[in-house]
Formats: sequence, structure tokens, C-alpha cells
Amino acid sequence: MTASVSLLFGVHAHQPAGNFASVVDDAHEKSYGPYLRTVHRYPAFRFAIHFSGWLLDHLLQHHPADMELLREMVERGQAELFGGGDMEPVLASIPYRDRVGQLQALGDRLERAFGQRPRGAWLTERVWEATVVPALADAGIEFVTVDDYHFVCAGQTLDSLTGHFTTEEDDRRLDLFPISEQLRYRIPFSPADETVRYLESLAVEGSPVAAIYFDDIEKFGIWPETYDWVYGRKWLEHFIEGVLASPILSPEHFATARAAAPTRGIVYLPTTSYLEMGEWSLPSARADDYAALIQTHKEQGTYDRFKPFLRGGIWRNFLSRYPEANWMHKRMLGLSARFASLPEGKRTPELQDLLYRSQANDAYWHGLFGGIYLPHLRRAVWNASVALERELDKTTPRPSIETRDADHDGHAEVFVHNESLQAVVRDDADAALVELSSYALSHNFGDTLTRRREHYYRHLDRSEEAKAQHGGIASAHDRVAFRHEILPEDTVPDARARASFLDTLLPDRSGAEVKPRYARAANDLCTWSATADGISIEKRYAIEDATLVVSYSVTSKAPARLRTDIHLAMPSCDGFLGRIVRGSEVAGGFGQSMLHGSISEIVLDDGVLGGALAINTVPAAVMHTSPVHSVSQSEAGFEKIMQALAVTLEWPISSGTTHFTVRLAVRTGKS
Repeated sequence: MTASVSLLFGVHAHQPAGNFASVVDDAHEKSYGPYLRTVHRYPAFRFAIHFSGWLLDHLLQHHPADMELLREMVERGQAELFGGGDMEPVLASIPYRDRVGQLQALGDRLERAFGQRPRGAWLTERVWEATVVPALADAGIEFVTVDDYHFVCAGQTLDSLTGHFTTEEDDRRLDLFPISEQLRYRIPFSPADETVRYLESLAVEGSPVAAIYFDDIEKFGIWPETYDWVYGRKWLEHFIEGVLASPILSPEHFATARAAAPTRGIVYLPTTSYLEMGEWSLPSARADDYAALIQTHKEQGTYDRFKPFLRGGIWRNFLSRYPEANWMHKRMLGLSARFASLPEGKRTPELQDLLYRSQANDAYWHGLFGGIYLPHLRRAVWNASVALERELDKTTPRPSIETRDADHDGHAEVFVHNESLQAVVRDDADAALVELSSYALSHNFGDTLTRRREHYYRHLDRSEEAKAQHGGIASAHDRVAFRHEILPEDTVPDARARASFLDTLLPDRSGAEVKPRYARAANDLCTWSATADGISIEKRYAIEDATLVVSYSVTSKAPARLRTDIHLAMPSCDGFLGRIVRGSEVAGGFGQSMLHGSISEIVLDDGVLGGALAINTVPAAVMHTSPVHSVSQSEAGFEKIMQALAVTLEWPISSGTTHFTVRLAVRTGKS
């Protein structure tokens, strides 16, 4: 038998549901469009492609000519379509019923658009848990791609990973193709001719070999430097022509390769994802230790030998690392259960779409890309969740006040809602507001992010970018760049989790600040009380129409001051459509730091929100507004992102009993 290599070449295209249209169109201009137009010129170059559902709809609507090229390539047998979760969820993080539903929804989209139903599926972030097998099989999926790292962690050797394997769970079978890490790091960063020679070197006389590549299409044009490299200097053309000219290489579909050769055997994979995810998902201090351990083994020359045993965390760790992600996730799970309990006739496609949008993976975690640090991604999840809850409440009403530990963190939350507004207060020592959702605006004003140390902050003192490898260009994994100037104070972790109505007692002249420790009143679910330094405080939450009312009763023997900090997620952040209005004048934008003096009301007007939030206090308070920034990494470098608008209110406390009231009133339309 002549030595040969079947090249199984796949690309994955995804944009988060709710991403800015300009970003998606730029991605199409730099990557999706030129990729499709290039491969269309080479009918003999067979390849696989996966689009997430929201992105696919956008491209079909706004870029029909390129989608027509894809349809033509499907019809002539060049392009093989892969399925997956419709809104790109991590399948392991959602219930079985939603796994099947999401898989079927994307299969339906593909069949309507291109006349082909997928047999293979892309696993979001290659997050593997054996529990996803039954849903994949029950949805009609026959095979998926995961990293060769998954197999190595199961005890396989790299030289054995040249074909597909089989696994099962609950008597459902699924075949698995191992994606080559070597190819992921070479394509498209190494020169095309070197990559082709490497593929040819994999051939084994007398034994069929499959070289398996499946990775982000964004590496072909969107990642830094890649547009000029892939299209300007014609890397993709040279690569395809080199593959087609090779007497050894044969581009094939995954389904064809699977049918042509028997399975390499049964395998059971551990819970894992790709190697980098193991580092990203660990708490920062443990990630430092993990990175040091990896570096030690590399320096000692033992890394390749012990790599299968040097595993870090798993994807679900992000729900532990980021309470904000956990809160979104557990709220989503509750809504999923409510949706599933509806009579079949009331589980409409519109409600299902809202549920699936709330399960989109991007806002729940953070690695090389912005993820949970990007407010518009979290906002898209909350927009869908709040809109879905509004509709579910119409069909299956809830009690107006209820208490439960919704996020399983050991502290109950008190939910107070009506048809306009929902306030959620965490029953801990702060008794702070953690969610304020407007049903009219489908927006959660409590959707902010606590500033914490990140593992990659250790790179902030590196002044030069990592050098390119293989004589090509640098992968985004190897780059250290800065989009903004980062100051030391920008990365100082918050002492308290960001929330609203975080209270502090301040002495009138001297002494230390005191943070009152609240306990919930036994006879009132919505009232908390605390005593500190001889000062007694009672704090109560209530909802009146579309207004949250927070009232304080403070009893003191001596003059003092009460400060409360409110952190509000405003869609415009530091954009020009966000403005602070005092009376009839615009005081400034959300991105400015301003001391407003002793006043009774400001209005946060937001053109993106489509409404405003009025903050009213009785009596007047000294108000200060300022932006809250965080520092995160992205493929373009370190960047500062405005997460919330901080509003600080401060009142003097007299001897005796003093009452304060704060109203947050949601206004729809223009202020």
C-alpha cells in the first residue's frame, strides 16, 4: 500500500449572540468571506465547516452572496456541514432536554439553508464530559471532534491518534476524531510549504493515516497579523495548492473517512477541554502554580512525558471563580425548568429562542478572549433571561416575595417582584442588591463585575511581544500587547463584591470606617438590621410599580455619616449615549468622575438602553458618580473596560433617629 494521508480539515465560525453588528461584519470582511471565496476556487479541496446559529442567521441575511457560495460547495460535495448547539452553549452546562433541543435547532437551520443535515458536531470549546453523549446520539449526531489532548489524558499515545475512536454512555454510541494540537499551532502560523511538508511527514507505509485539524476560522484573518498573512500573502491559496499537488495528501470529509476505516477501538475520555483551558479555569494563585509546574517540566525536558498528568482545572471551575457567571447560570437553569414545565402548546419557538440565547457560552467564562469581562456579552444573556422570565410570569405566576438559595452559595436570596421590576437581595452580612431587572427594558441593572486578580497579570511588566515561531507569525496565545495604558491601581482587587446598597458607617470626625453586618428581620423577609459602634440601622427593600424603594432608619447617640455605594450596569458605559442629567442640564457622561454636591436627584439617561434610571433621595445626599473599570486580556491585548457606573450617596446622621429613602425609578423611552 502506498503511503498516504487523509487530510480532515475543518473550521469553526462563531460570534456571540448579541455581538455588535459592526464586529460581525468586520469578521466577515476579514475572515468568513475571503475564506469561502478562496476555497470555492478549489473544488477538489474538501473541508468541513461549522457555524453557530446566531452567526449563520446574520450571514444569511446580510451576506447572501457568500452563503450562496457555501450552498454551492455543499451541493457539489466539497463542504461538509457540522452541527452543534444552536446558540453555542457548553453542552455539559445545560440540561439534557436543552442539549437535544439546541442540537436539533441548528440541524434544522442547516437543513433549511443548505439542504444537508449534519452528522458531525462541533463541541463548544471542546468541553468534554461523558454525560453529553446520550444527547448527541439522541439528536442524530454520529461523531464529534475533540483534542488529541483528551485522548492522551486517557492513556493513548499520539502516534495512535490517526483515525477515529468510539465511546459510549448509557448504551449510546458516539465516534470521536482527535484534533491534532501540532496542526492547531502550525495552521495558519507556519509557512504554507512547511505545513504541507509536515503533513506529508505523517505518512506511514502500508497504514492509512488521518491528519485531523478543526479550529477557529477567525485564525484565518481576524487574529492579529493574520489577514495580510493568510490572504495578502496568500497563505491559504499556497496551502491548498500544496495539498492538492501532493501525491501523498488527500483532503477528505470526516464522514467519508469514518466510513472508509473501522474504529480504532473503544475509548473513555476524562472530563477536560483543550490544554490552555486547564490553566485559564484555575483560580489565579493556583494557575500561577500550574504554569510554574509546566515551565519546570519543559526546562527539565520531561514535559511531553508527563503532560497527560499535568492537568489543570475544568470548564465548570469558571462558575466557581466568577460568582457573576454562577448567578447567570443558576438563573438560566431555573428558567429552563420553568419553560420545560409549560404545557406543550405554550412552549413557543419564541420562548425557546430566548432560553437558548441565555445559554450562549461566551459570557460565562474567560480565557484568551474577553468573555465574562465584556459587558455586552453578559447583557445579551440577561436580555434573553429577563425577557423569558417576563413571559413565563404571564403564564405561570410566581409569589411576589420568595426566598431561596438560587445560586447554591450558602446564602439565600430574597426575590421581590411585580410585573415591572424584580429586585434580588442576598441574605448575607451586606444585605446588598445583586439584581435589579426591568421587564420593560429586558435589562438587569445589577449586571456588573467584581475586580479580582487574574493569572495573566504577571505579563503586565513584559515590554515586548513574544516572538513568532516556525518562521511565520505569532499566535494570539504568544502575544503580549496593550490596547490601553494600564496603571498599577487599575488591577487592585475589590475589597467587597460589587453590588448595590453596600453600606458603610463613617465617624463624624475621626475613627475608622465600619461596615455594618446585617441580619434579616424575623418578621419581614425584606428588612435587615445591624448594630455597629452604638449605631442601629434598619434597611428595607420594596417595589412600587417600576421603582425600587430602599429605606433606612438609623438611630445613633452621636453624629456620624452613612454612605451607600450603588453599582449600576448601563449599556452605554463610557459611550456618548450615556449621560448624567441634573434637573434640566447634562452634567456629563457615565465615564466621567463627578462630585455632584448635596442634591436630591440625578437621571442616568442611556440611548442604548432605550430608557433611563432616576435616582432620588430624601433627604438630599452628597452624590458622587464614577466609572468602574476592570483590566482583562483579549486577542488584541490588555484592555480597560468600564463595567459599571458607581453612585455613592452620603448623608449626615444626627443624634436620635434619622430616616433616609432612596428610589431607583425605571423610565422607558427618552427622559
